Amino acid sequence: MDLHARYPALSDLKSRARRRMPWFVWEYLESATGTEATQRRNRQKLDEVLLMPSILHGELTPDLGVSLLGRDVPLPFGVSPVGMSGLFWPDAERRLARAATRAGLPYGLSTVASRTPEDLSPCIDGNGWFQMYPPRDEDIRRNMLQRAKNAGFSTLVLTVDVPVASRRERQVRSGLTSPPRLTSRLLWQVAQRPAWALGTARFGMPRMRLIDDYAGQITGLGSTQHAGYLLRTSPDWDYLRWLRDAWDGPLVVKGVLNVADVPRLDSEGVDAIWLSNHAGRQFDAAPAPIEVLPAIRTTTPLPLIVDSGIEGGLDILRAFALGANFVMMGRAWHYALAALGDAGPPHLIDMLKKDLEANMGQLGCARLSDLPARLVPAP
Repeated sequence: MDLHARYPALSDLKSRARRRMPWFVWEYLESATGTEATQRRNRQKLDEVLLMPSILHGELTPDLGVSLLGRDVPLPFGVSPVGMSGLFWPDAERRLARAATRAGLPYGLSTVASRTPEDLSPCIDGNGWFQMYPPRDEDIRRNMLQRAKNAGFSTLVLTVDVPVASRRERQVRSGLTSPPRLTSRLLWQVAQRPAWALGTARFGMPRMRLIDDYAGQITGLGSTQHAGYLLRTSPDWDYLRWLRDAWDGPLVVKGVLNVADVPRLDSEGVDAIWLSNHAGRQFDAAPAPIEVLPAIRTTTPLPLIVDSGIEGGLDILRAFALGANFVMMGRAWHYALAALGDAGPPHLIDMLKKDLEANMGQLGCARLSDLPARLVPAP
């Protein structure tokens, strides 16, 4: 089958994924918080970034490689950590990690994924980033860091934009709780999605295995909360300093939007800053990362990673034109996996690569560093 003929765009993978996931799973993947205005703003602000095409520039072969955190990466994007990834498609964490590693791309594992760092150790080959939701207890913190390091994760990502649980009203309406409880309503939805059901029967209903190792059975949480909320804290600058001292590899801070925070992050010794509004899932009046990117770029020489709303190669180029050094994507990988199984992530990688090459050809850019010169000034 020619996948490019049948699924030429991310929207095609998204449409097929929706038909293969139970409805409550789809709602969890797609939902934001509040009226979902921030989720819409991410798309709107990306569409406002215009780039000027070039003519008579002759033939060129774009170089899509980047250097990031001491590694050469052949393509300018990676797999963002997503909580409970294995709910969206059975064994998603290991499947996505293997696909990313084969392509030489970074793979992010969330603290609240449905697999542990040890589960992913055979799949990452140095490409693993461990995203930490910060534990309050210092002994748990040390143990979690040591487990990630022993499993071969090279980079630590501290998430700072989830100081409290968000509400995600749409998720509540779907009937999904944490941990998932298969009510008769949800079982009916599962019965209509046989591929998801059979895969889940094989691998087991996903749960937060790393959190379970520390938390055991915890009750008293809201329907959109999980056990991790009782383990973790809202970090402060002292917490960041502690992590910097405890982790001897690259340290990335994820969830930055305020340019005023950047100089101190730089001075505290972080290795990269990750601009994100959590895809609109935490706070519904946040700016889009793409609109704060230019100001933050002028404030620091540190590598800048961008996510939230990225839907294709052109969006990746828009981010680079405004000063990004790398782009991470979350939902897209799960669309691809749910749509096509193990063939999905490699197809998405090839699709994004072809999209990048086509658009760089239109722009006359041989290198990603050429993109800022193609930016059309805002009116």
